Amino acid sequence: MVTPAPGRHGDPEQTRVQHRYHRELFPALHDWERTEASIVEFTGETGPKGLLGLDQMGHFGPQGCDLVTGLVRDTFPDGLLTVGELGSGFGGALRYLADALTTGGGGVARMYGIDLVPEHCAVSRRITAAQGRSDVTEICADACDVPLPGGALDVIVVTGSMPHFPRPGAVLREAARLLRPGGLLVVTEEVSLAPPGRGPSAAFHEVHPPDVFFVTPLPDRLRQLREAGFTGVVRRDLREWAVALLADRLKVVRLFHGSVVGIYGAQPVDLIRRTLTTAREEYLAGRLLPSLLTARRAEAA
Repeated sequence: MVTPAPGRHGDPEQTRVQHRYHRELFPALHDWERTEASIVEFTGETGPKGLLGLDQMGHFGPQGCDLVTGLVRDTFPDGLLTVGELGSGFGGALRYLADALTTGGGGVARMYGIDLVPEHCAVSRRITAAQGRSDVTEICADACDVPLPGGALDVIVVTGSMPHFPRPGAVLREAARLLRPGGLLVVTEEVSLAPPGRGPSAAFHEVHPPDVFFVTPLPDRLRQLREAGFTGVVRRDLREWAVALLADRLKVVRLFHGSVVGIYGAQPVDLIRRTLTTAREEYLAGRLLPSLLTARRAEAA
């Protein structure tokens, strides 16, 4: 097992901004021990799937993680994998992927969750410990400067956190450093990609603050991947899938409004609803490009 060095932090202003935004959006998740019982009661699920569905209300959730799992399995059908997630937040996707990759053969030797915000890492560690997990390690560090040796990982995933990286090119270069030659990168681009010459509306920015969410034109993202040393880049268009998924999520918020408010609180639920609504409108208008990106770390010469 690779032993990580002490965490390293980047821009303290970004740490503060990201913490403040996510604290306002998901305040209940910082009080995880109380919130977990409410989530289990609402979903009827005691495992990561039910918890993740509400842990990541503003992301693609378990459905997005299933897409990621399928691609990892297709690439590495056998053997134990060492996997890292950049921007792992409260660790819901990380733990979900650990279980999903183990089901049906294969599995993980170690999962590393890397997040910039100390409070997020602390919550994730508490959940990991409460679940008695020995295969997950949280690292509090900037995604541009991760305290793991080069070539330590077989797979790197980013499940919706790309818009929270103000320097995405530097993050992708660090991902390439961390991956072994031939290693796999899988990224769900939820609200982080725009068509060339276009960008999201003012209504989108009202609930996705520009100092928290950074949008990149698709040609620039493809260039960043190439410059980082990735090959075999494939983009899968998730527009129809994502429009339907967010419609379903909004339906859950509407039909079970009282239960969801009981978990999150009224003001956060309203913010979640507006966040989902505006993201879906951007997809429909073609101003944002929900996508699934895969790439391979170039093989050694």
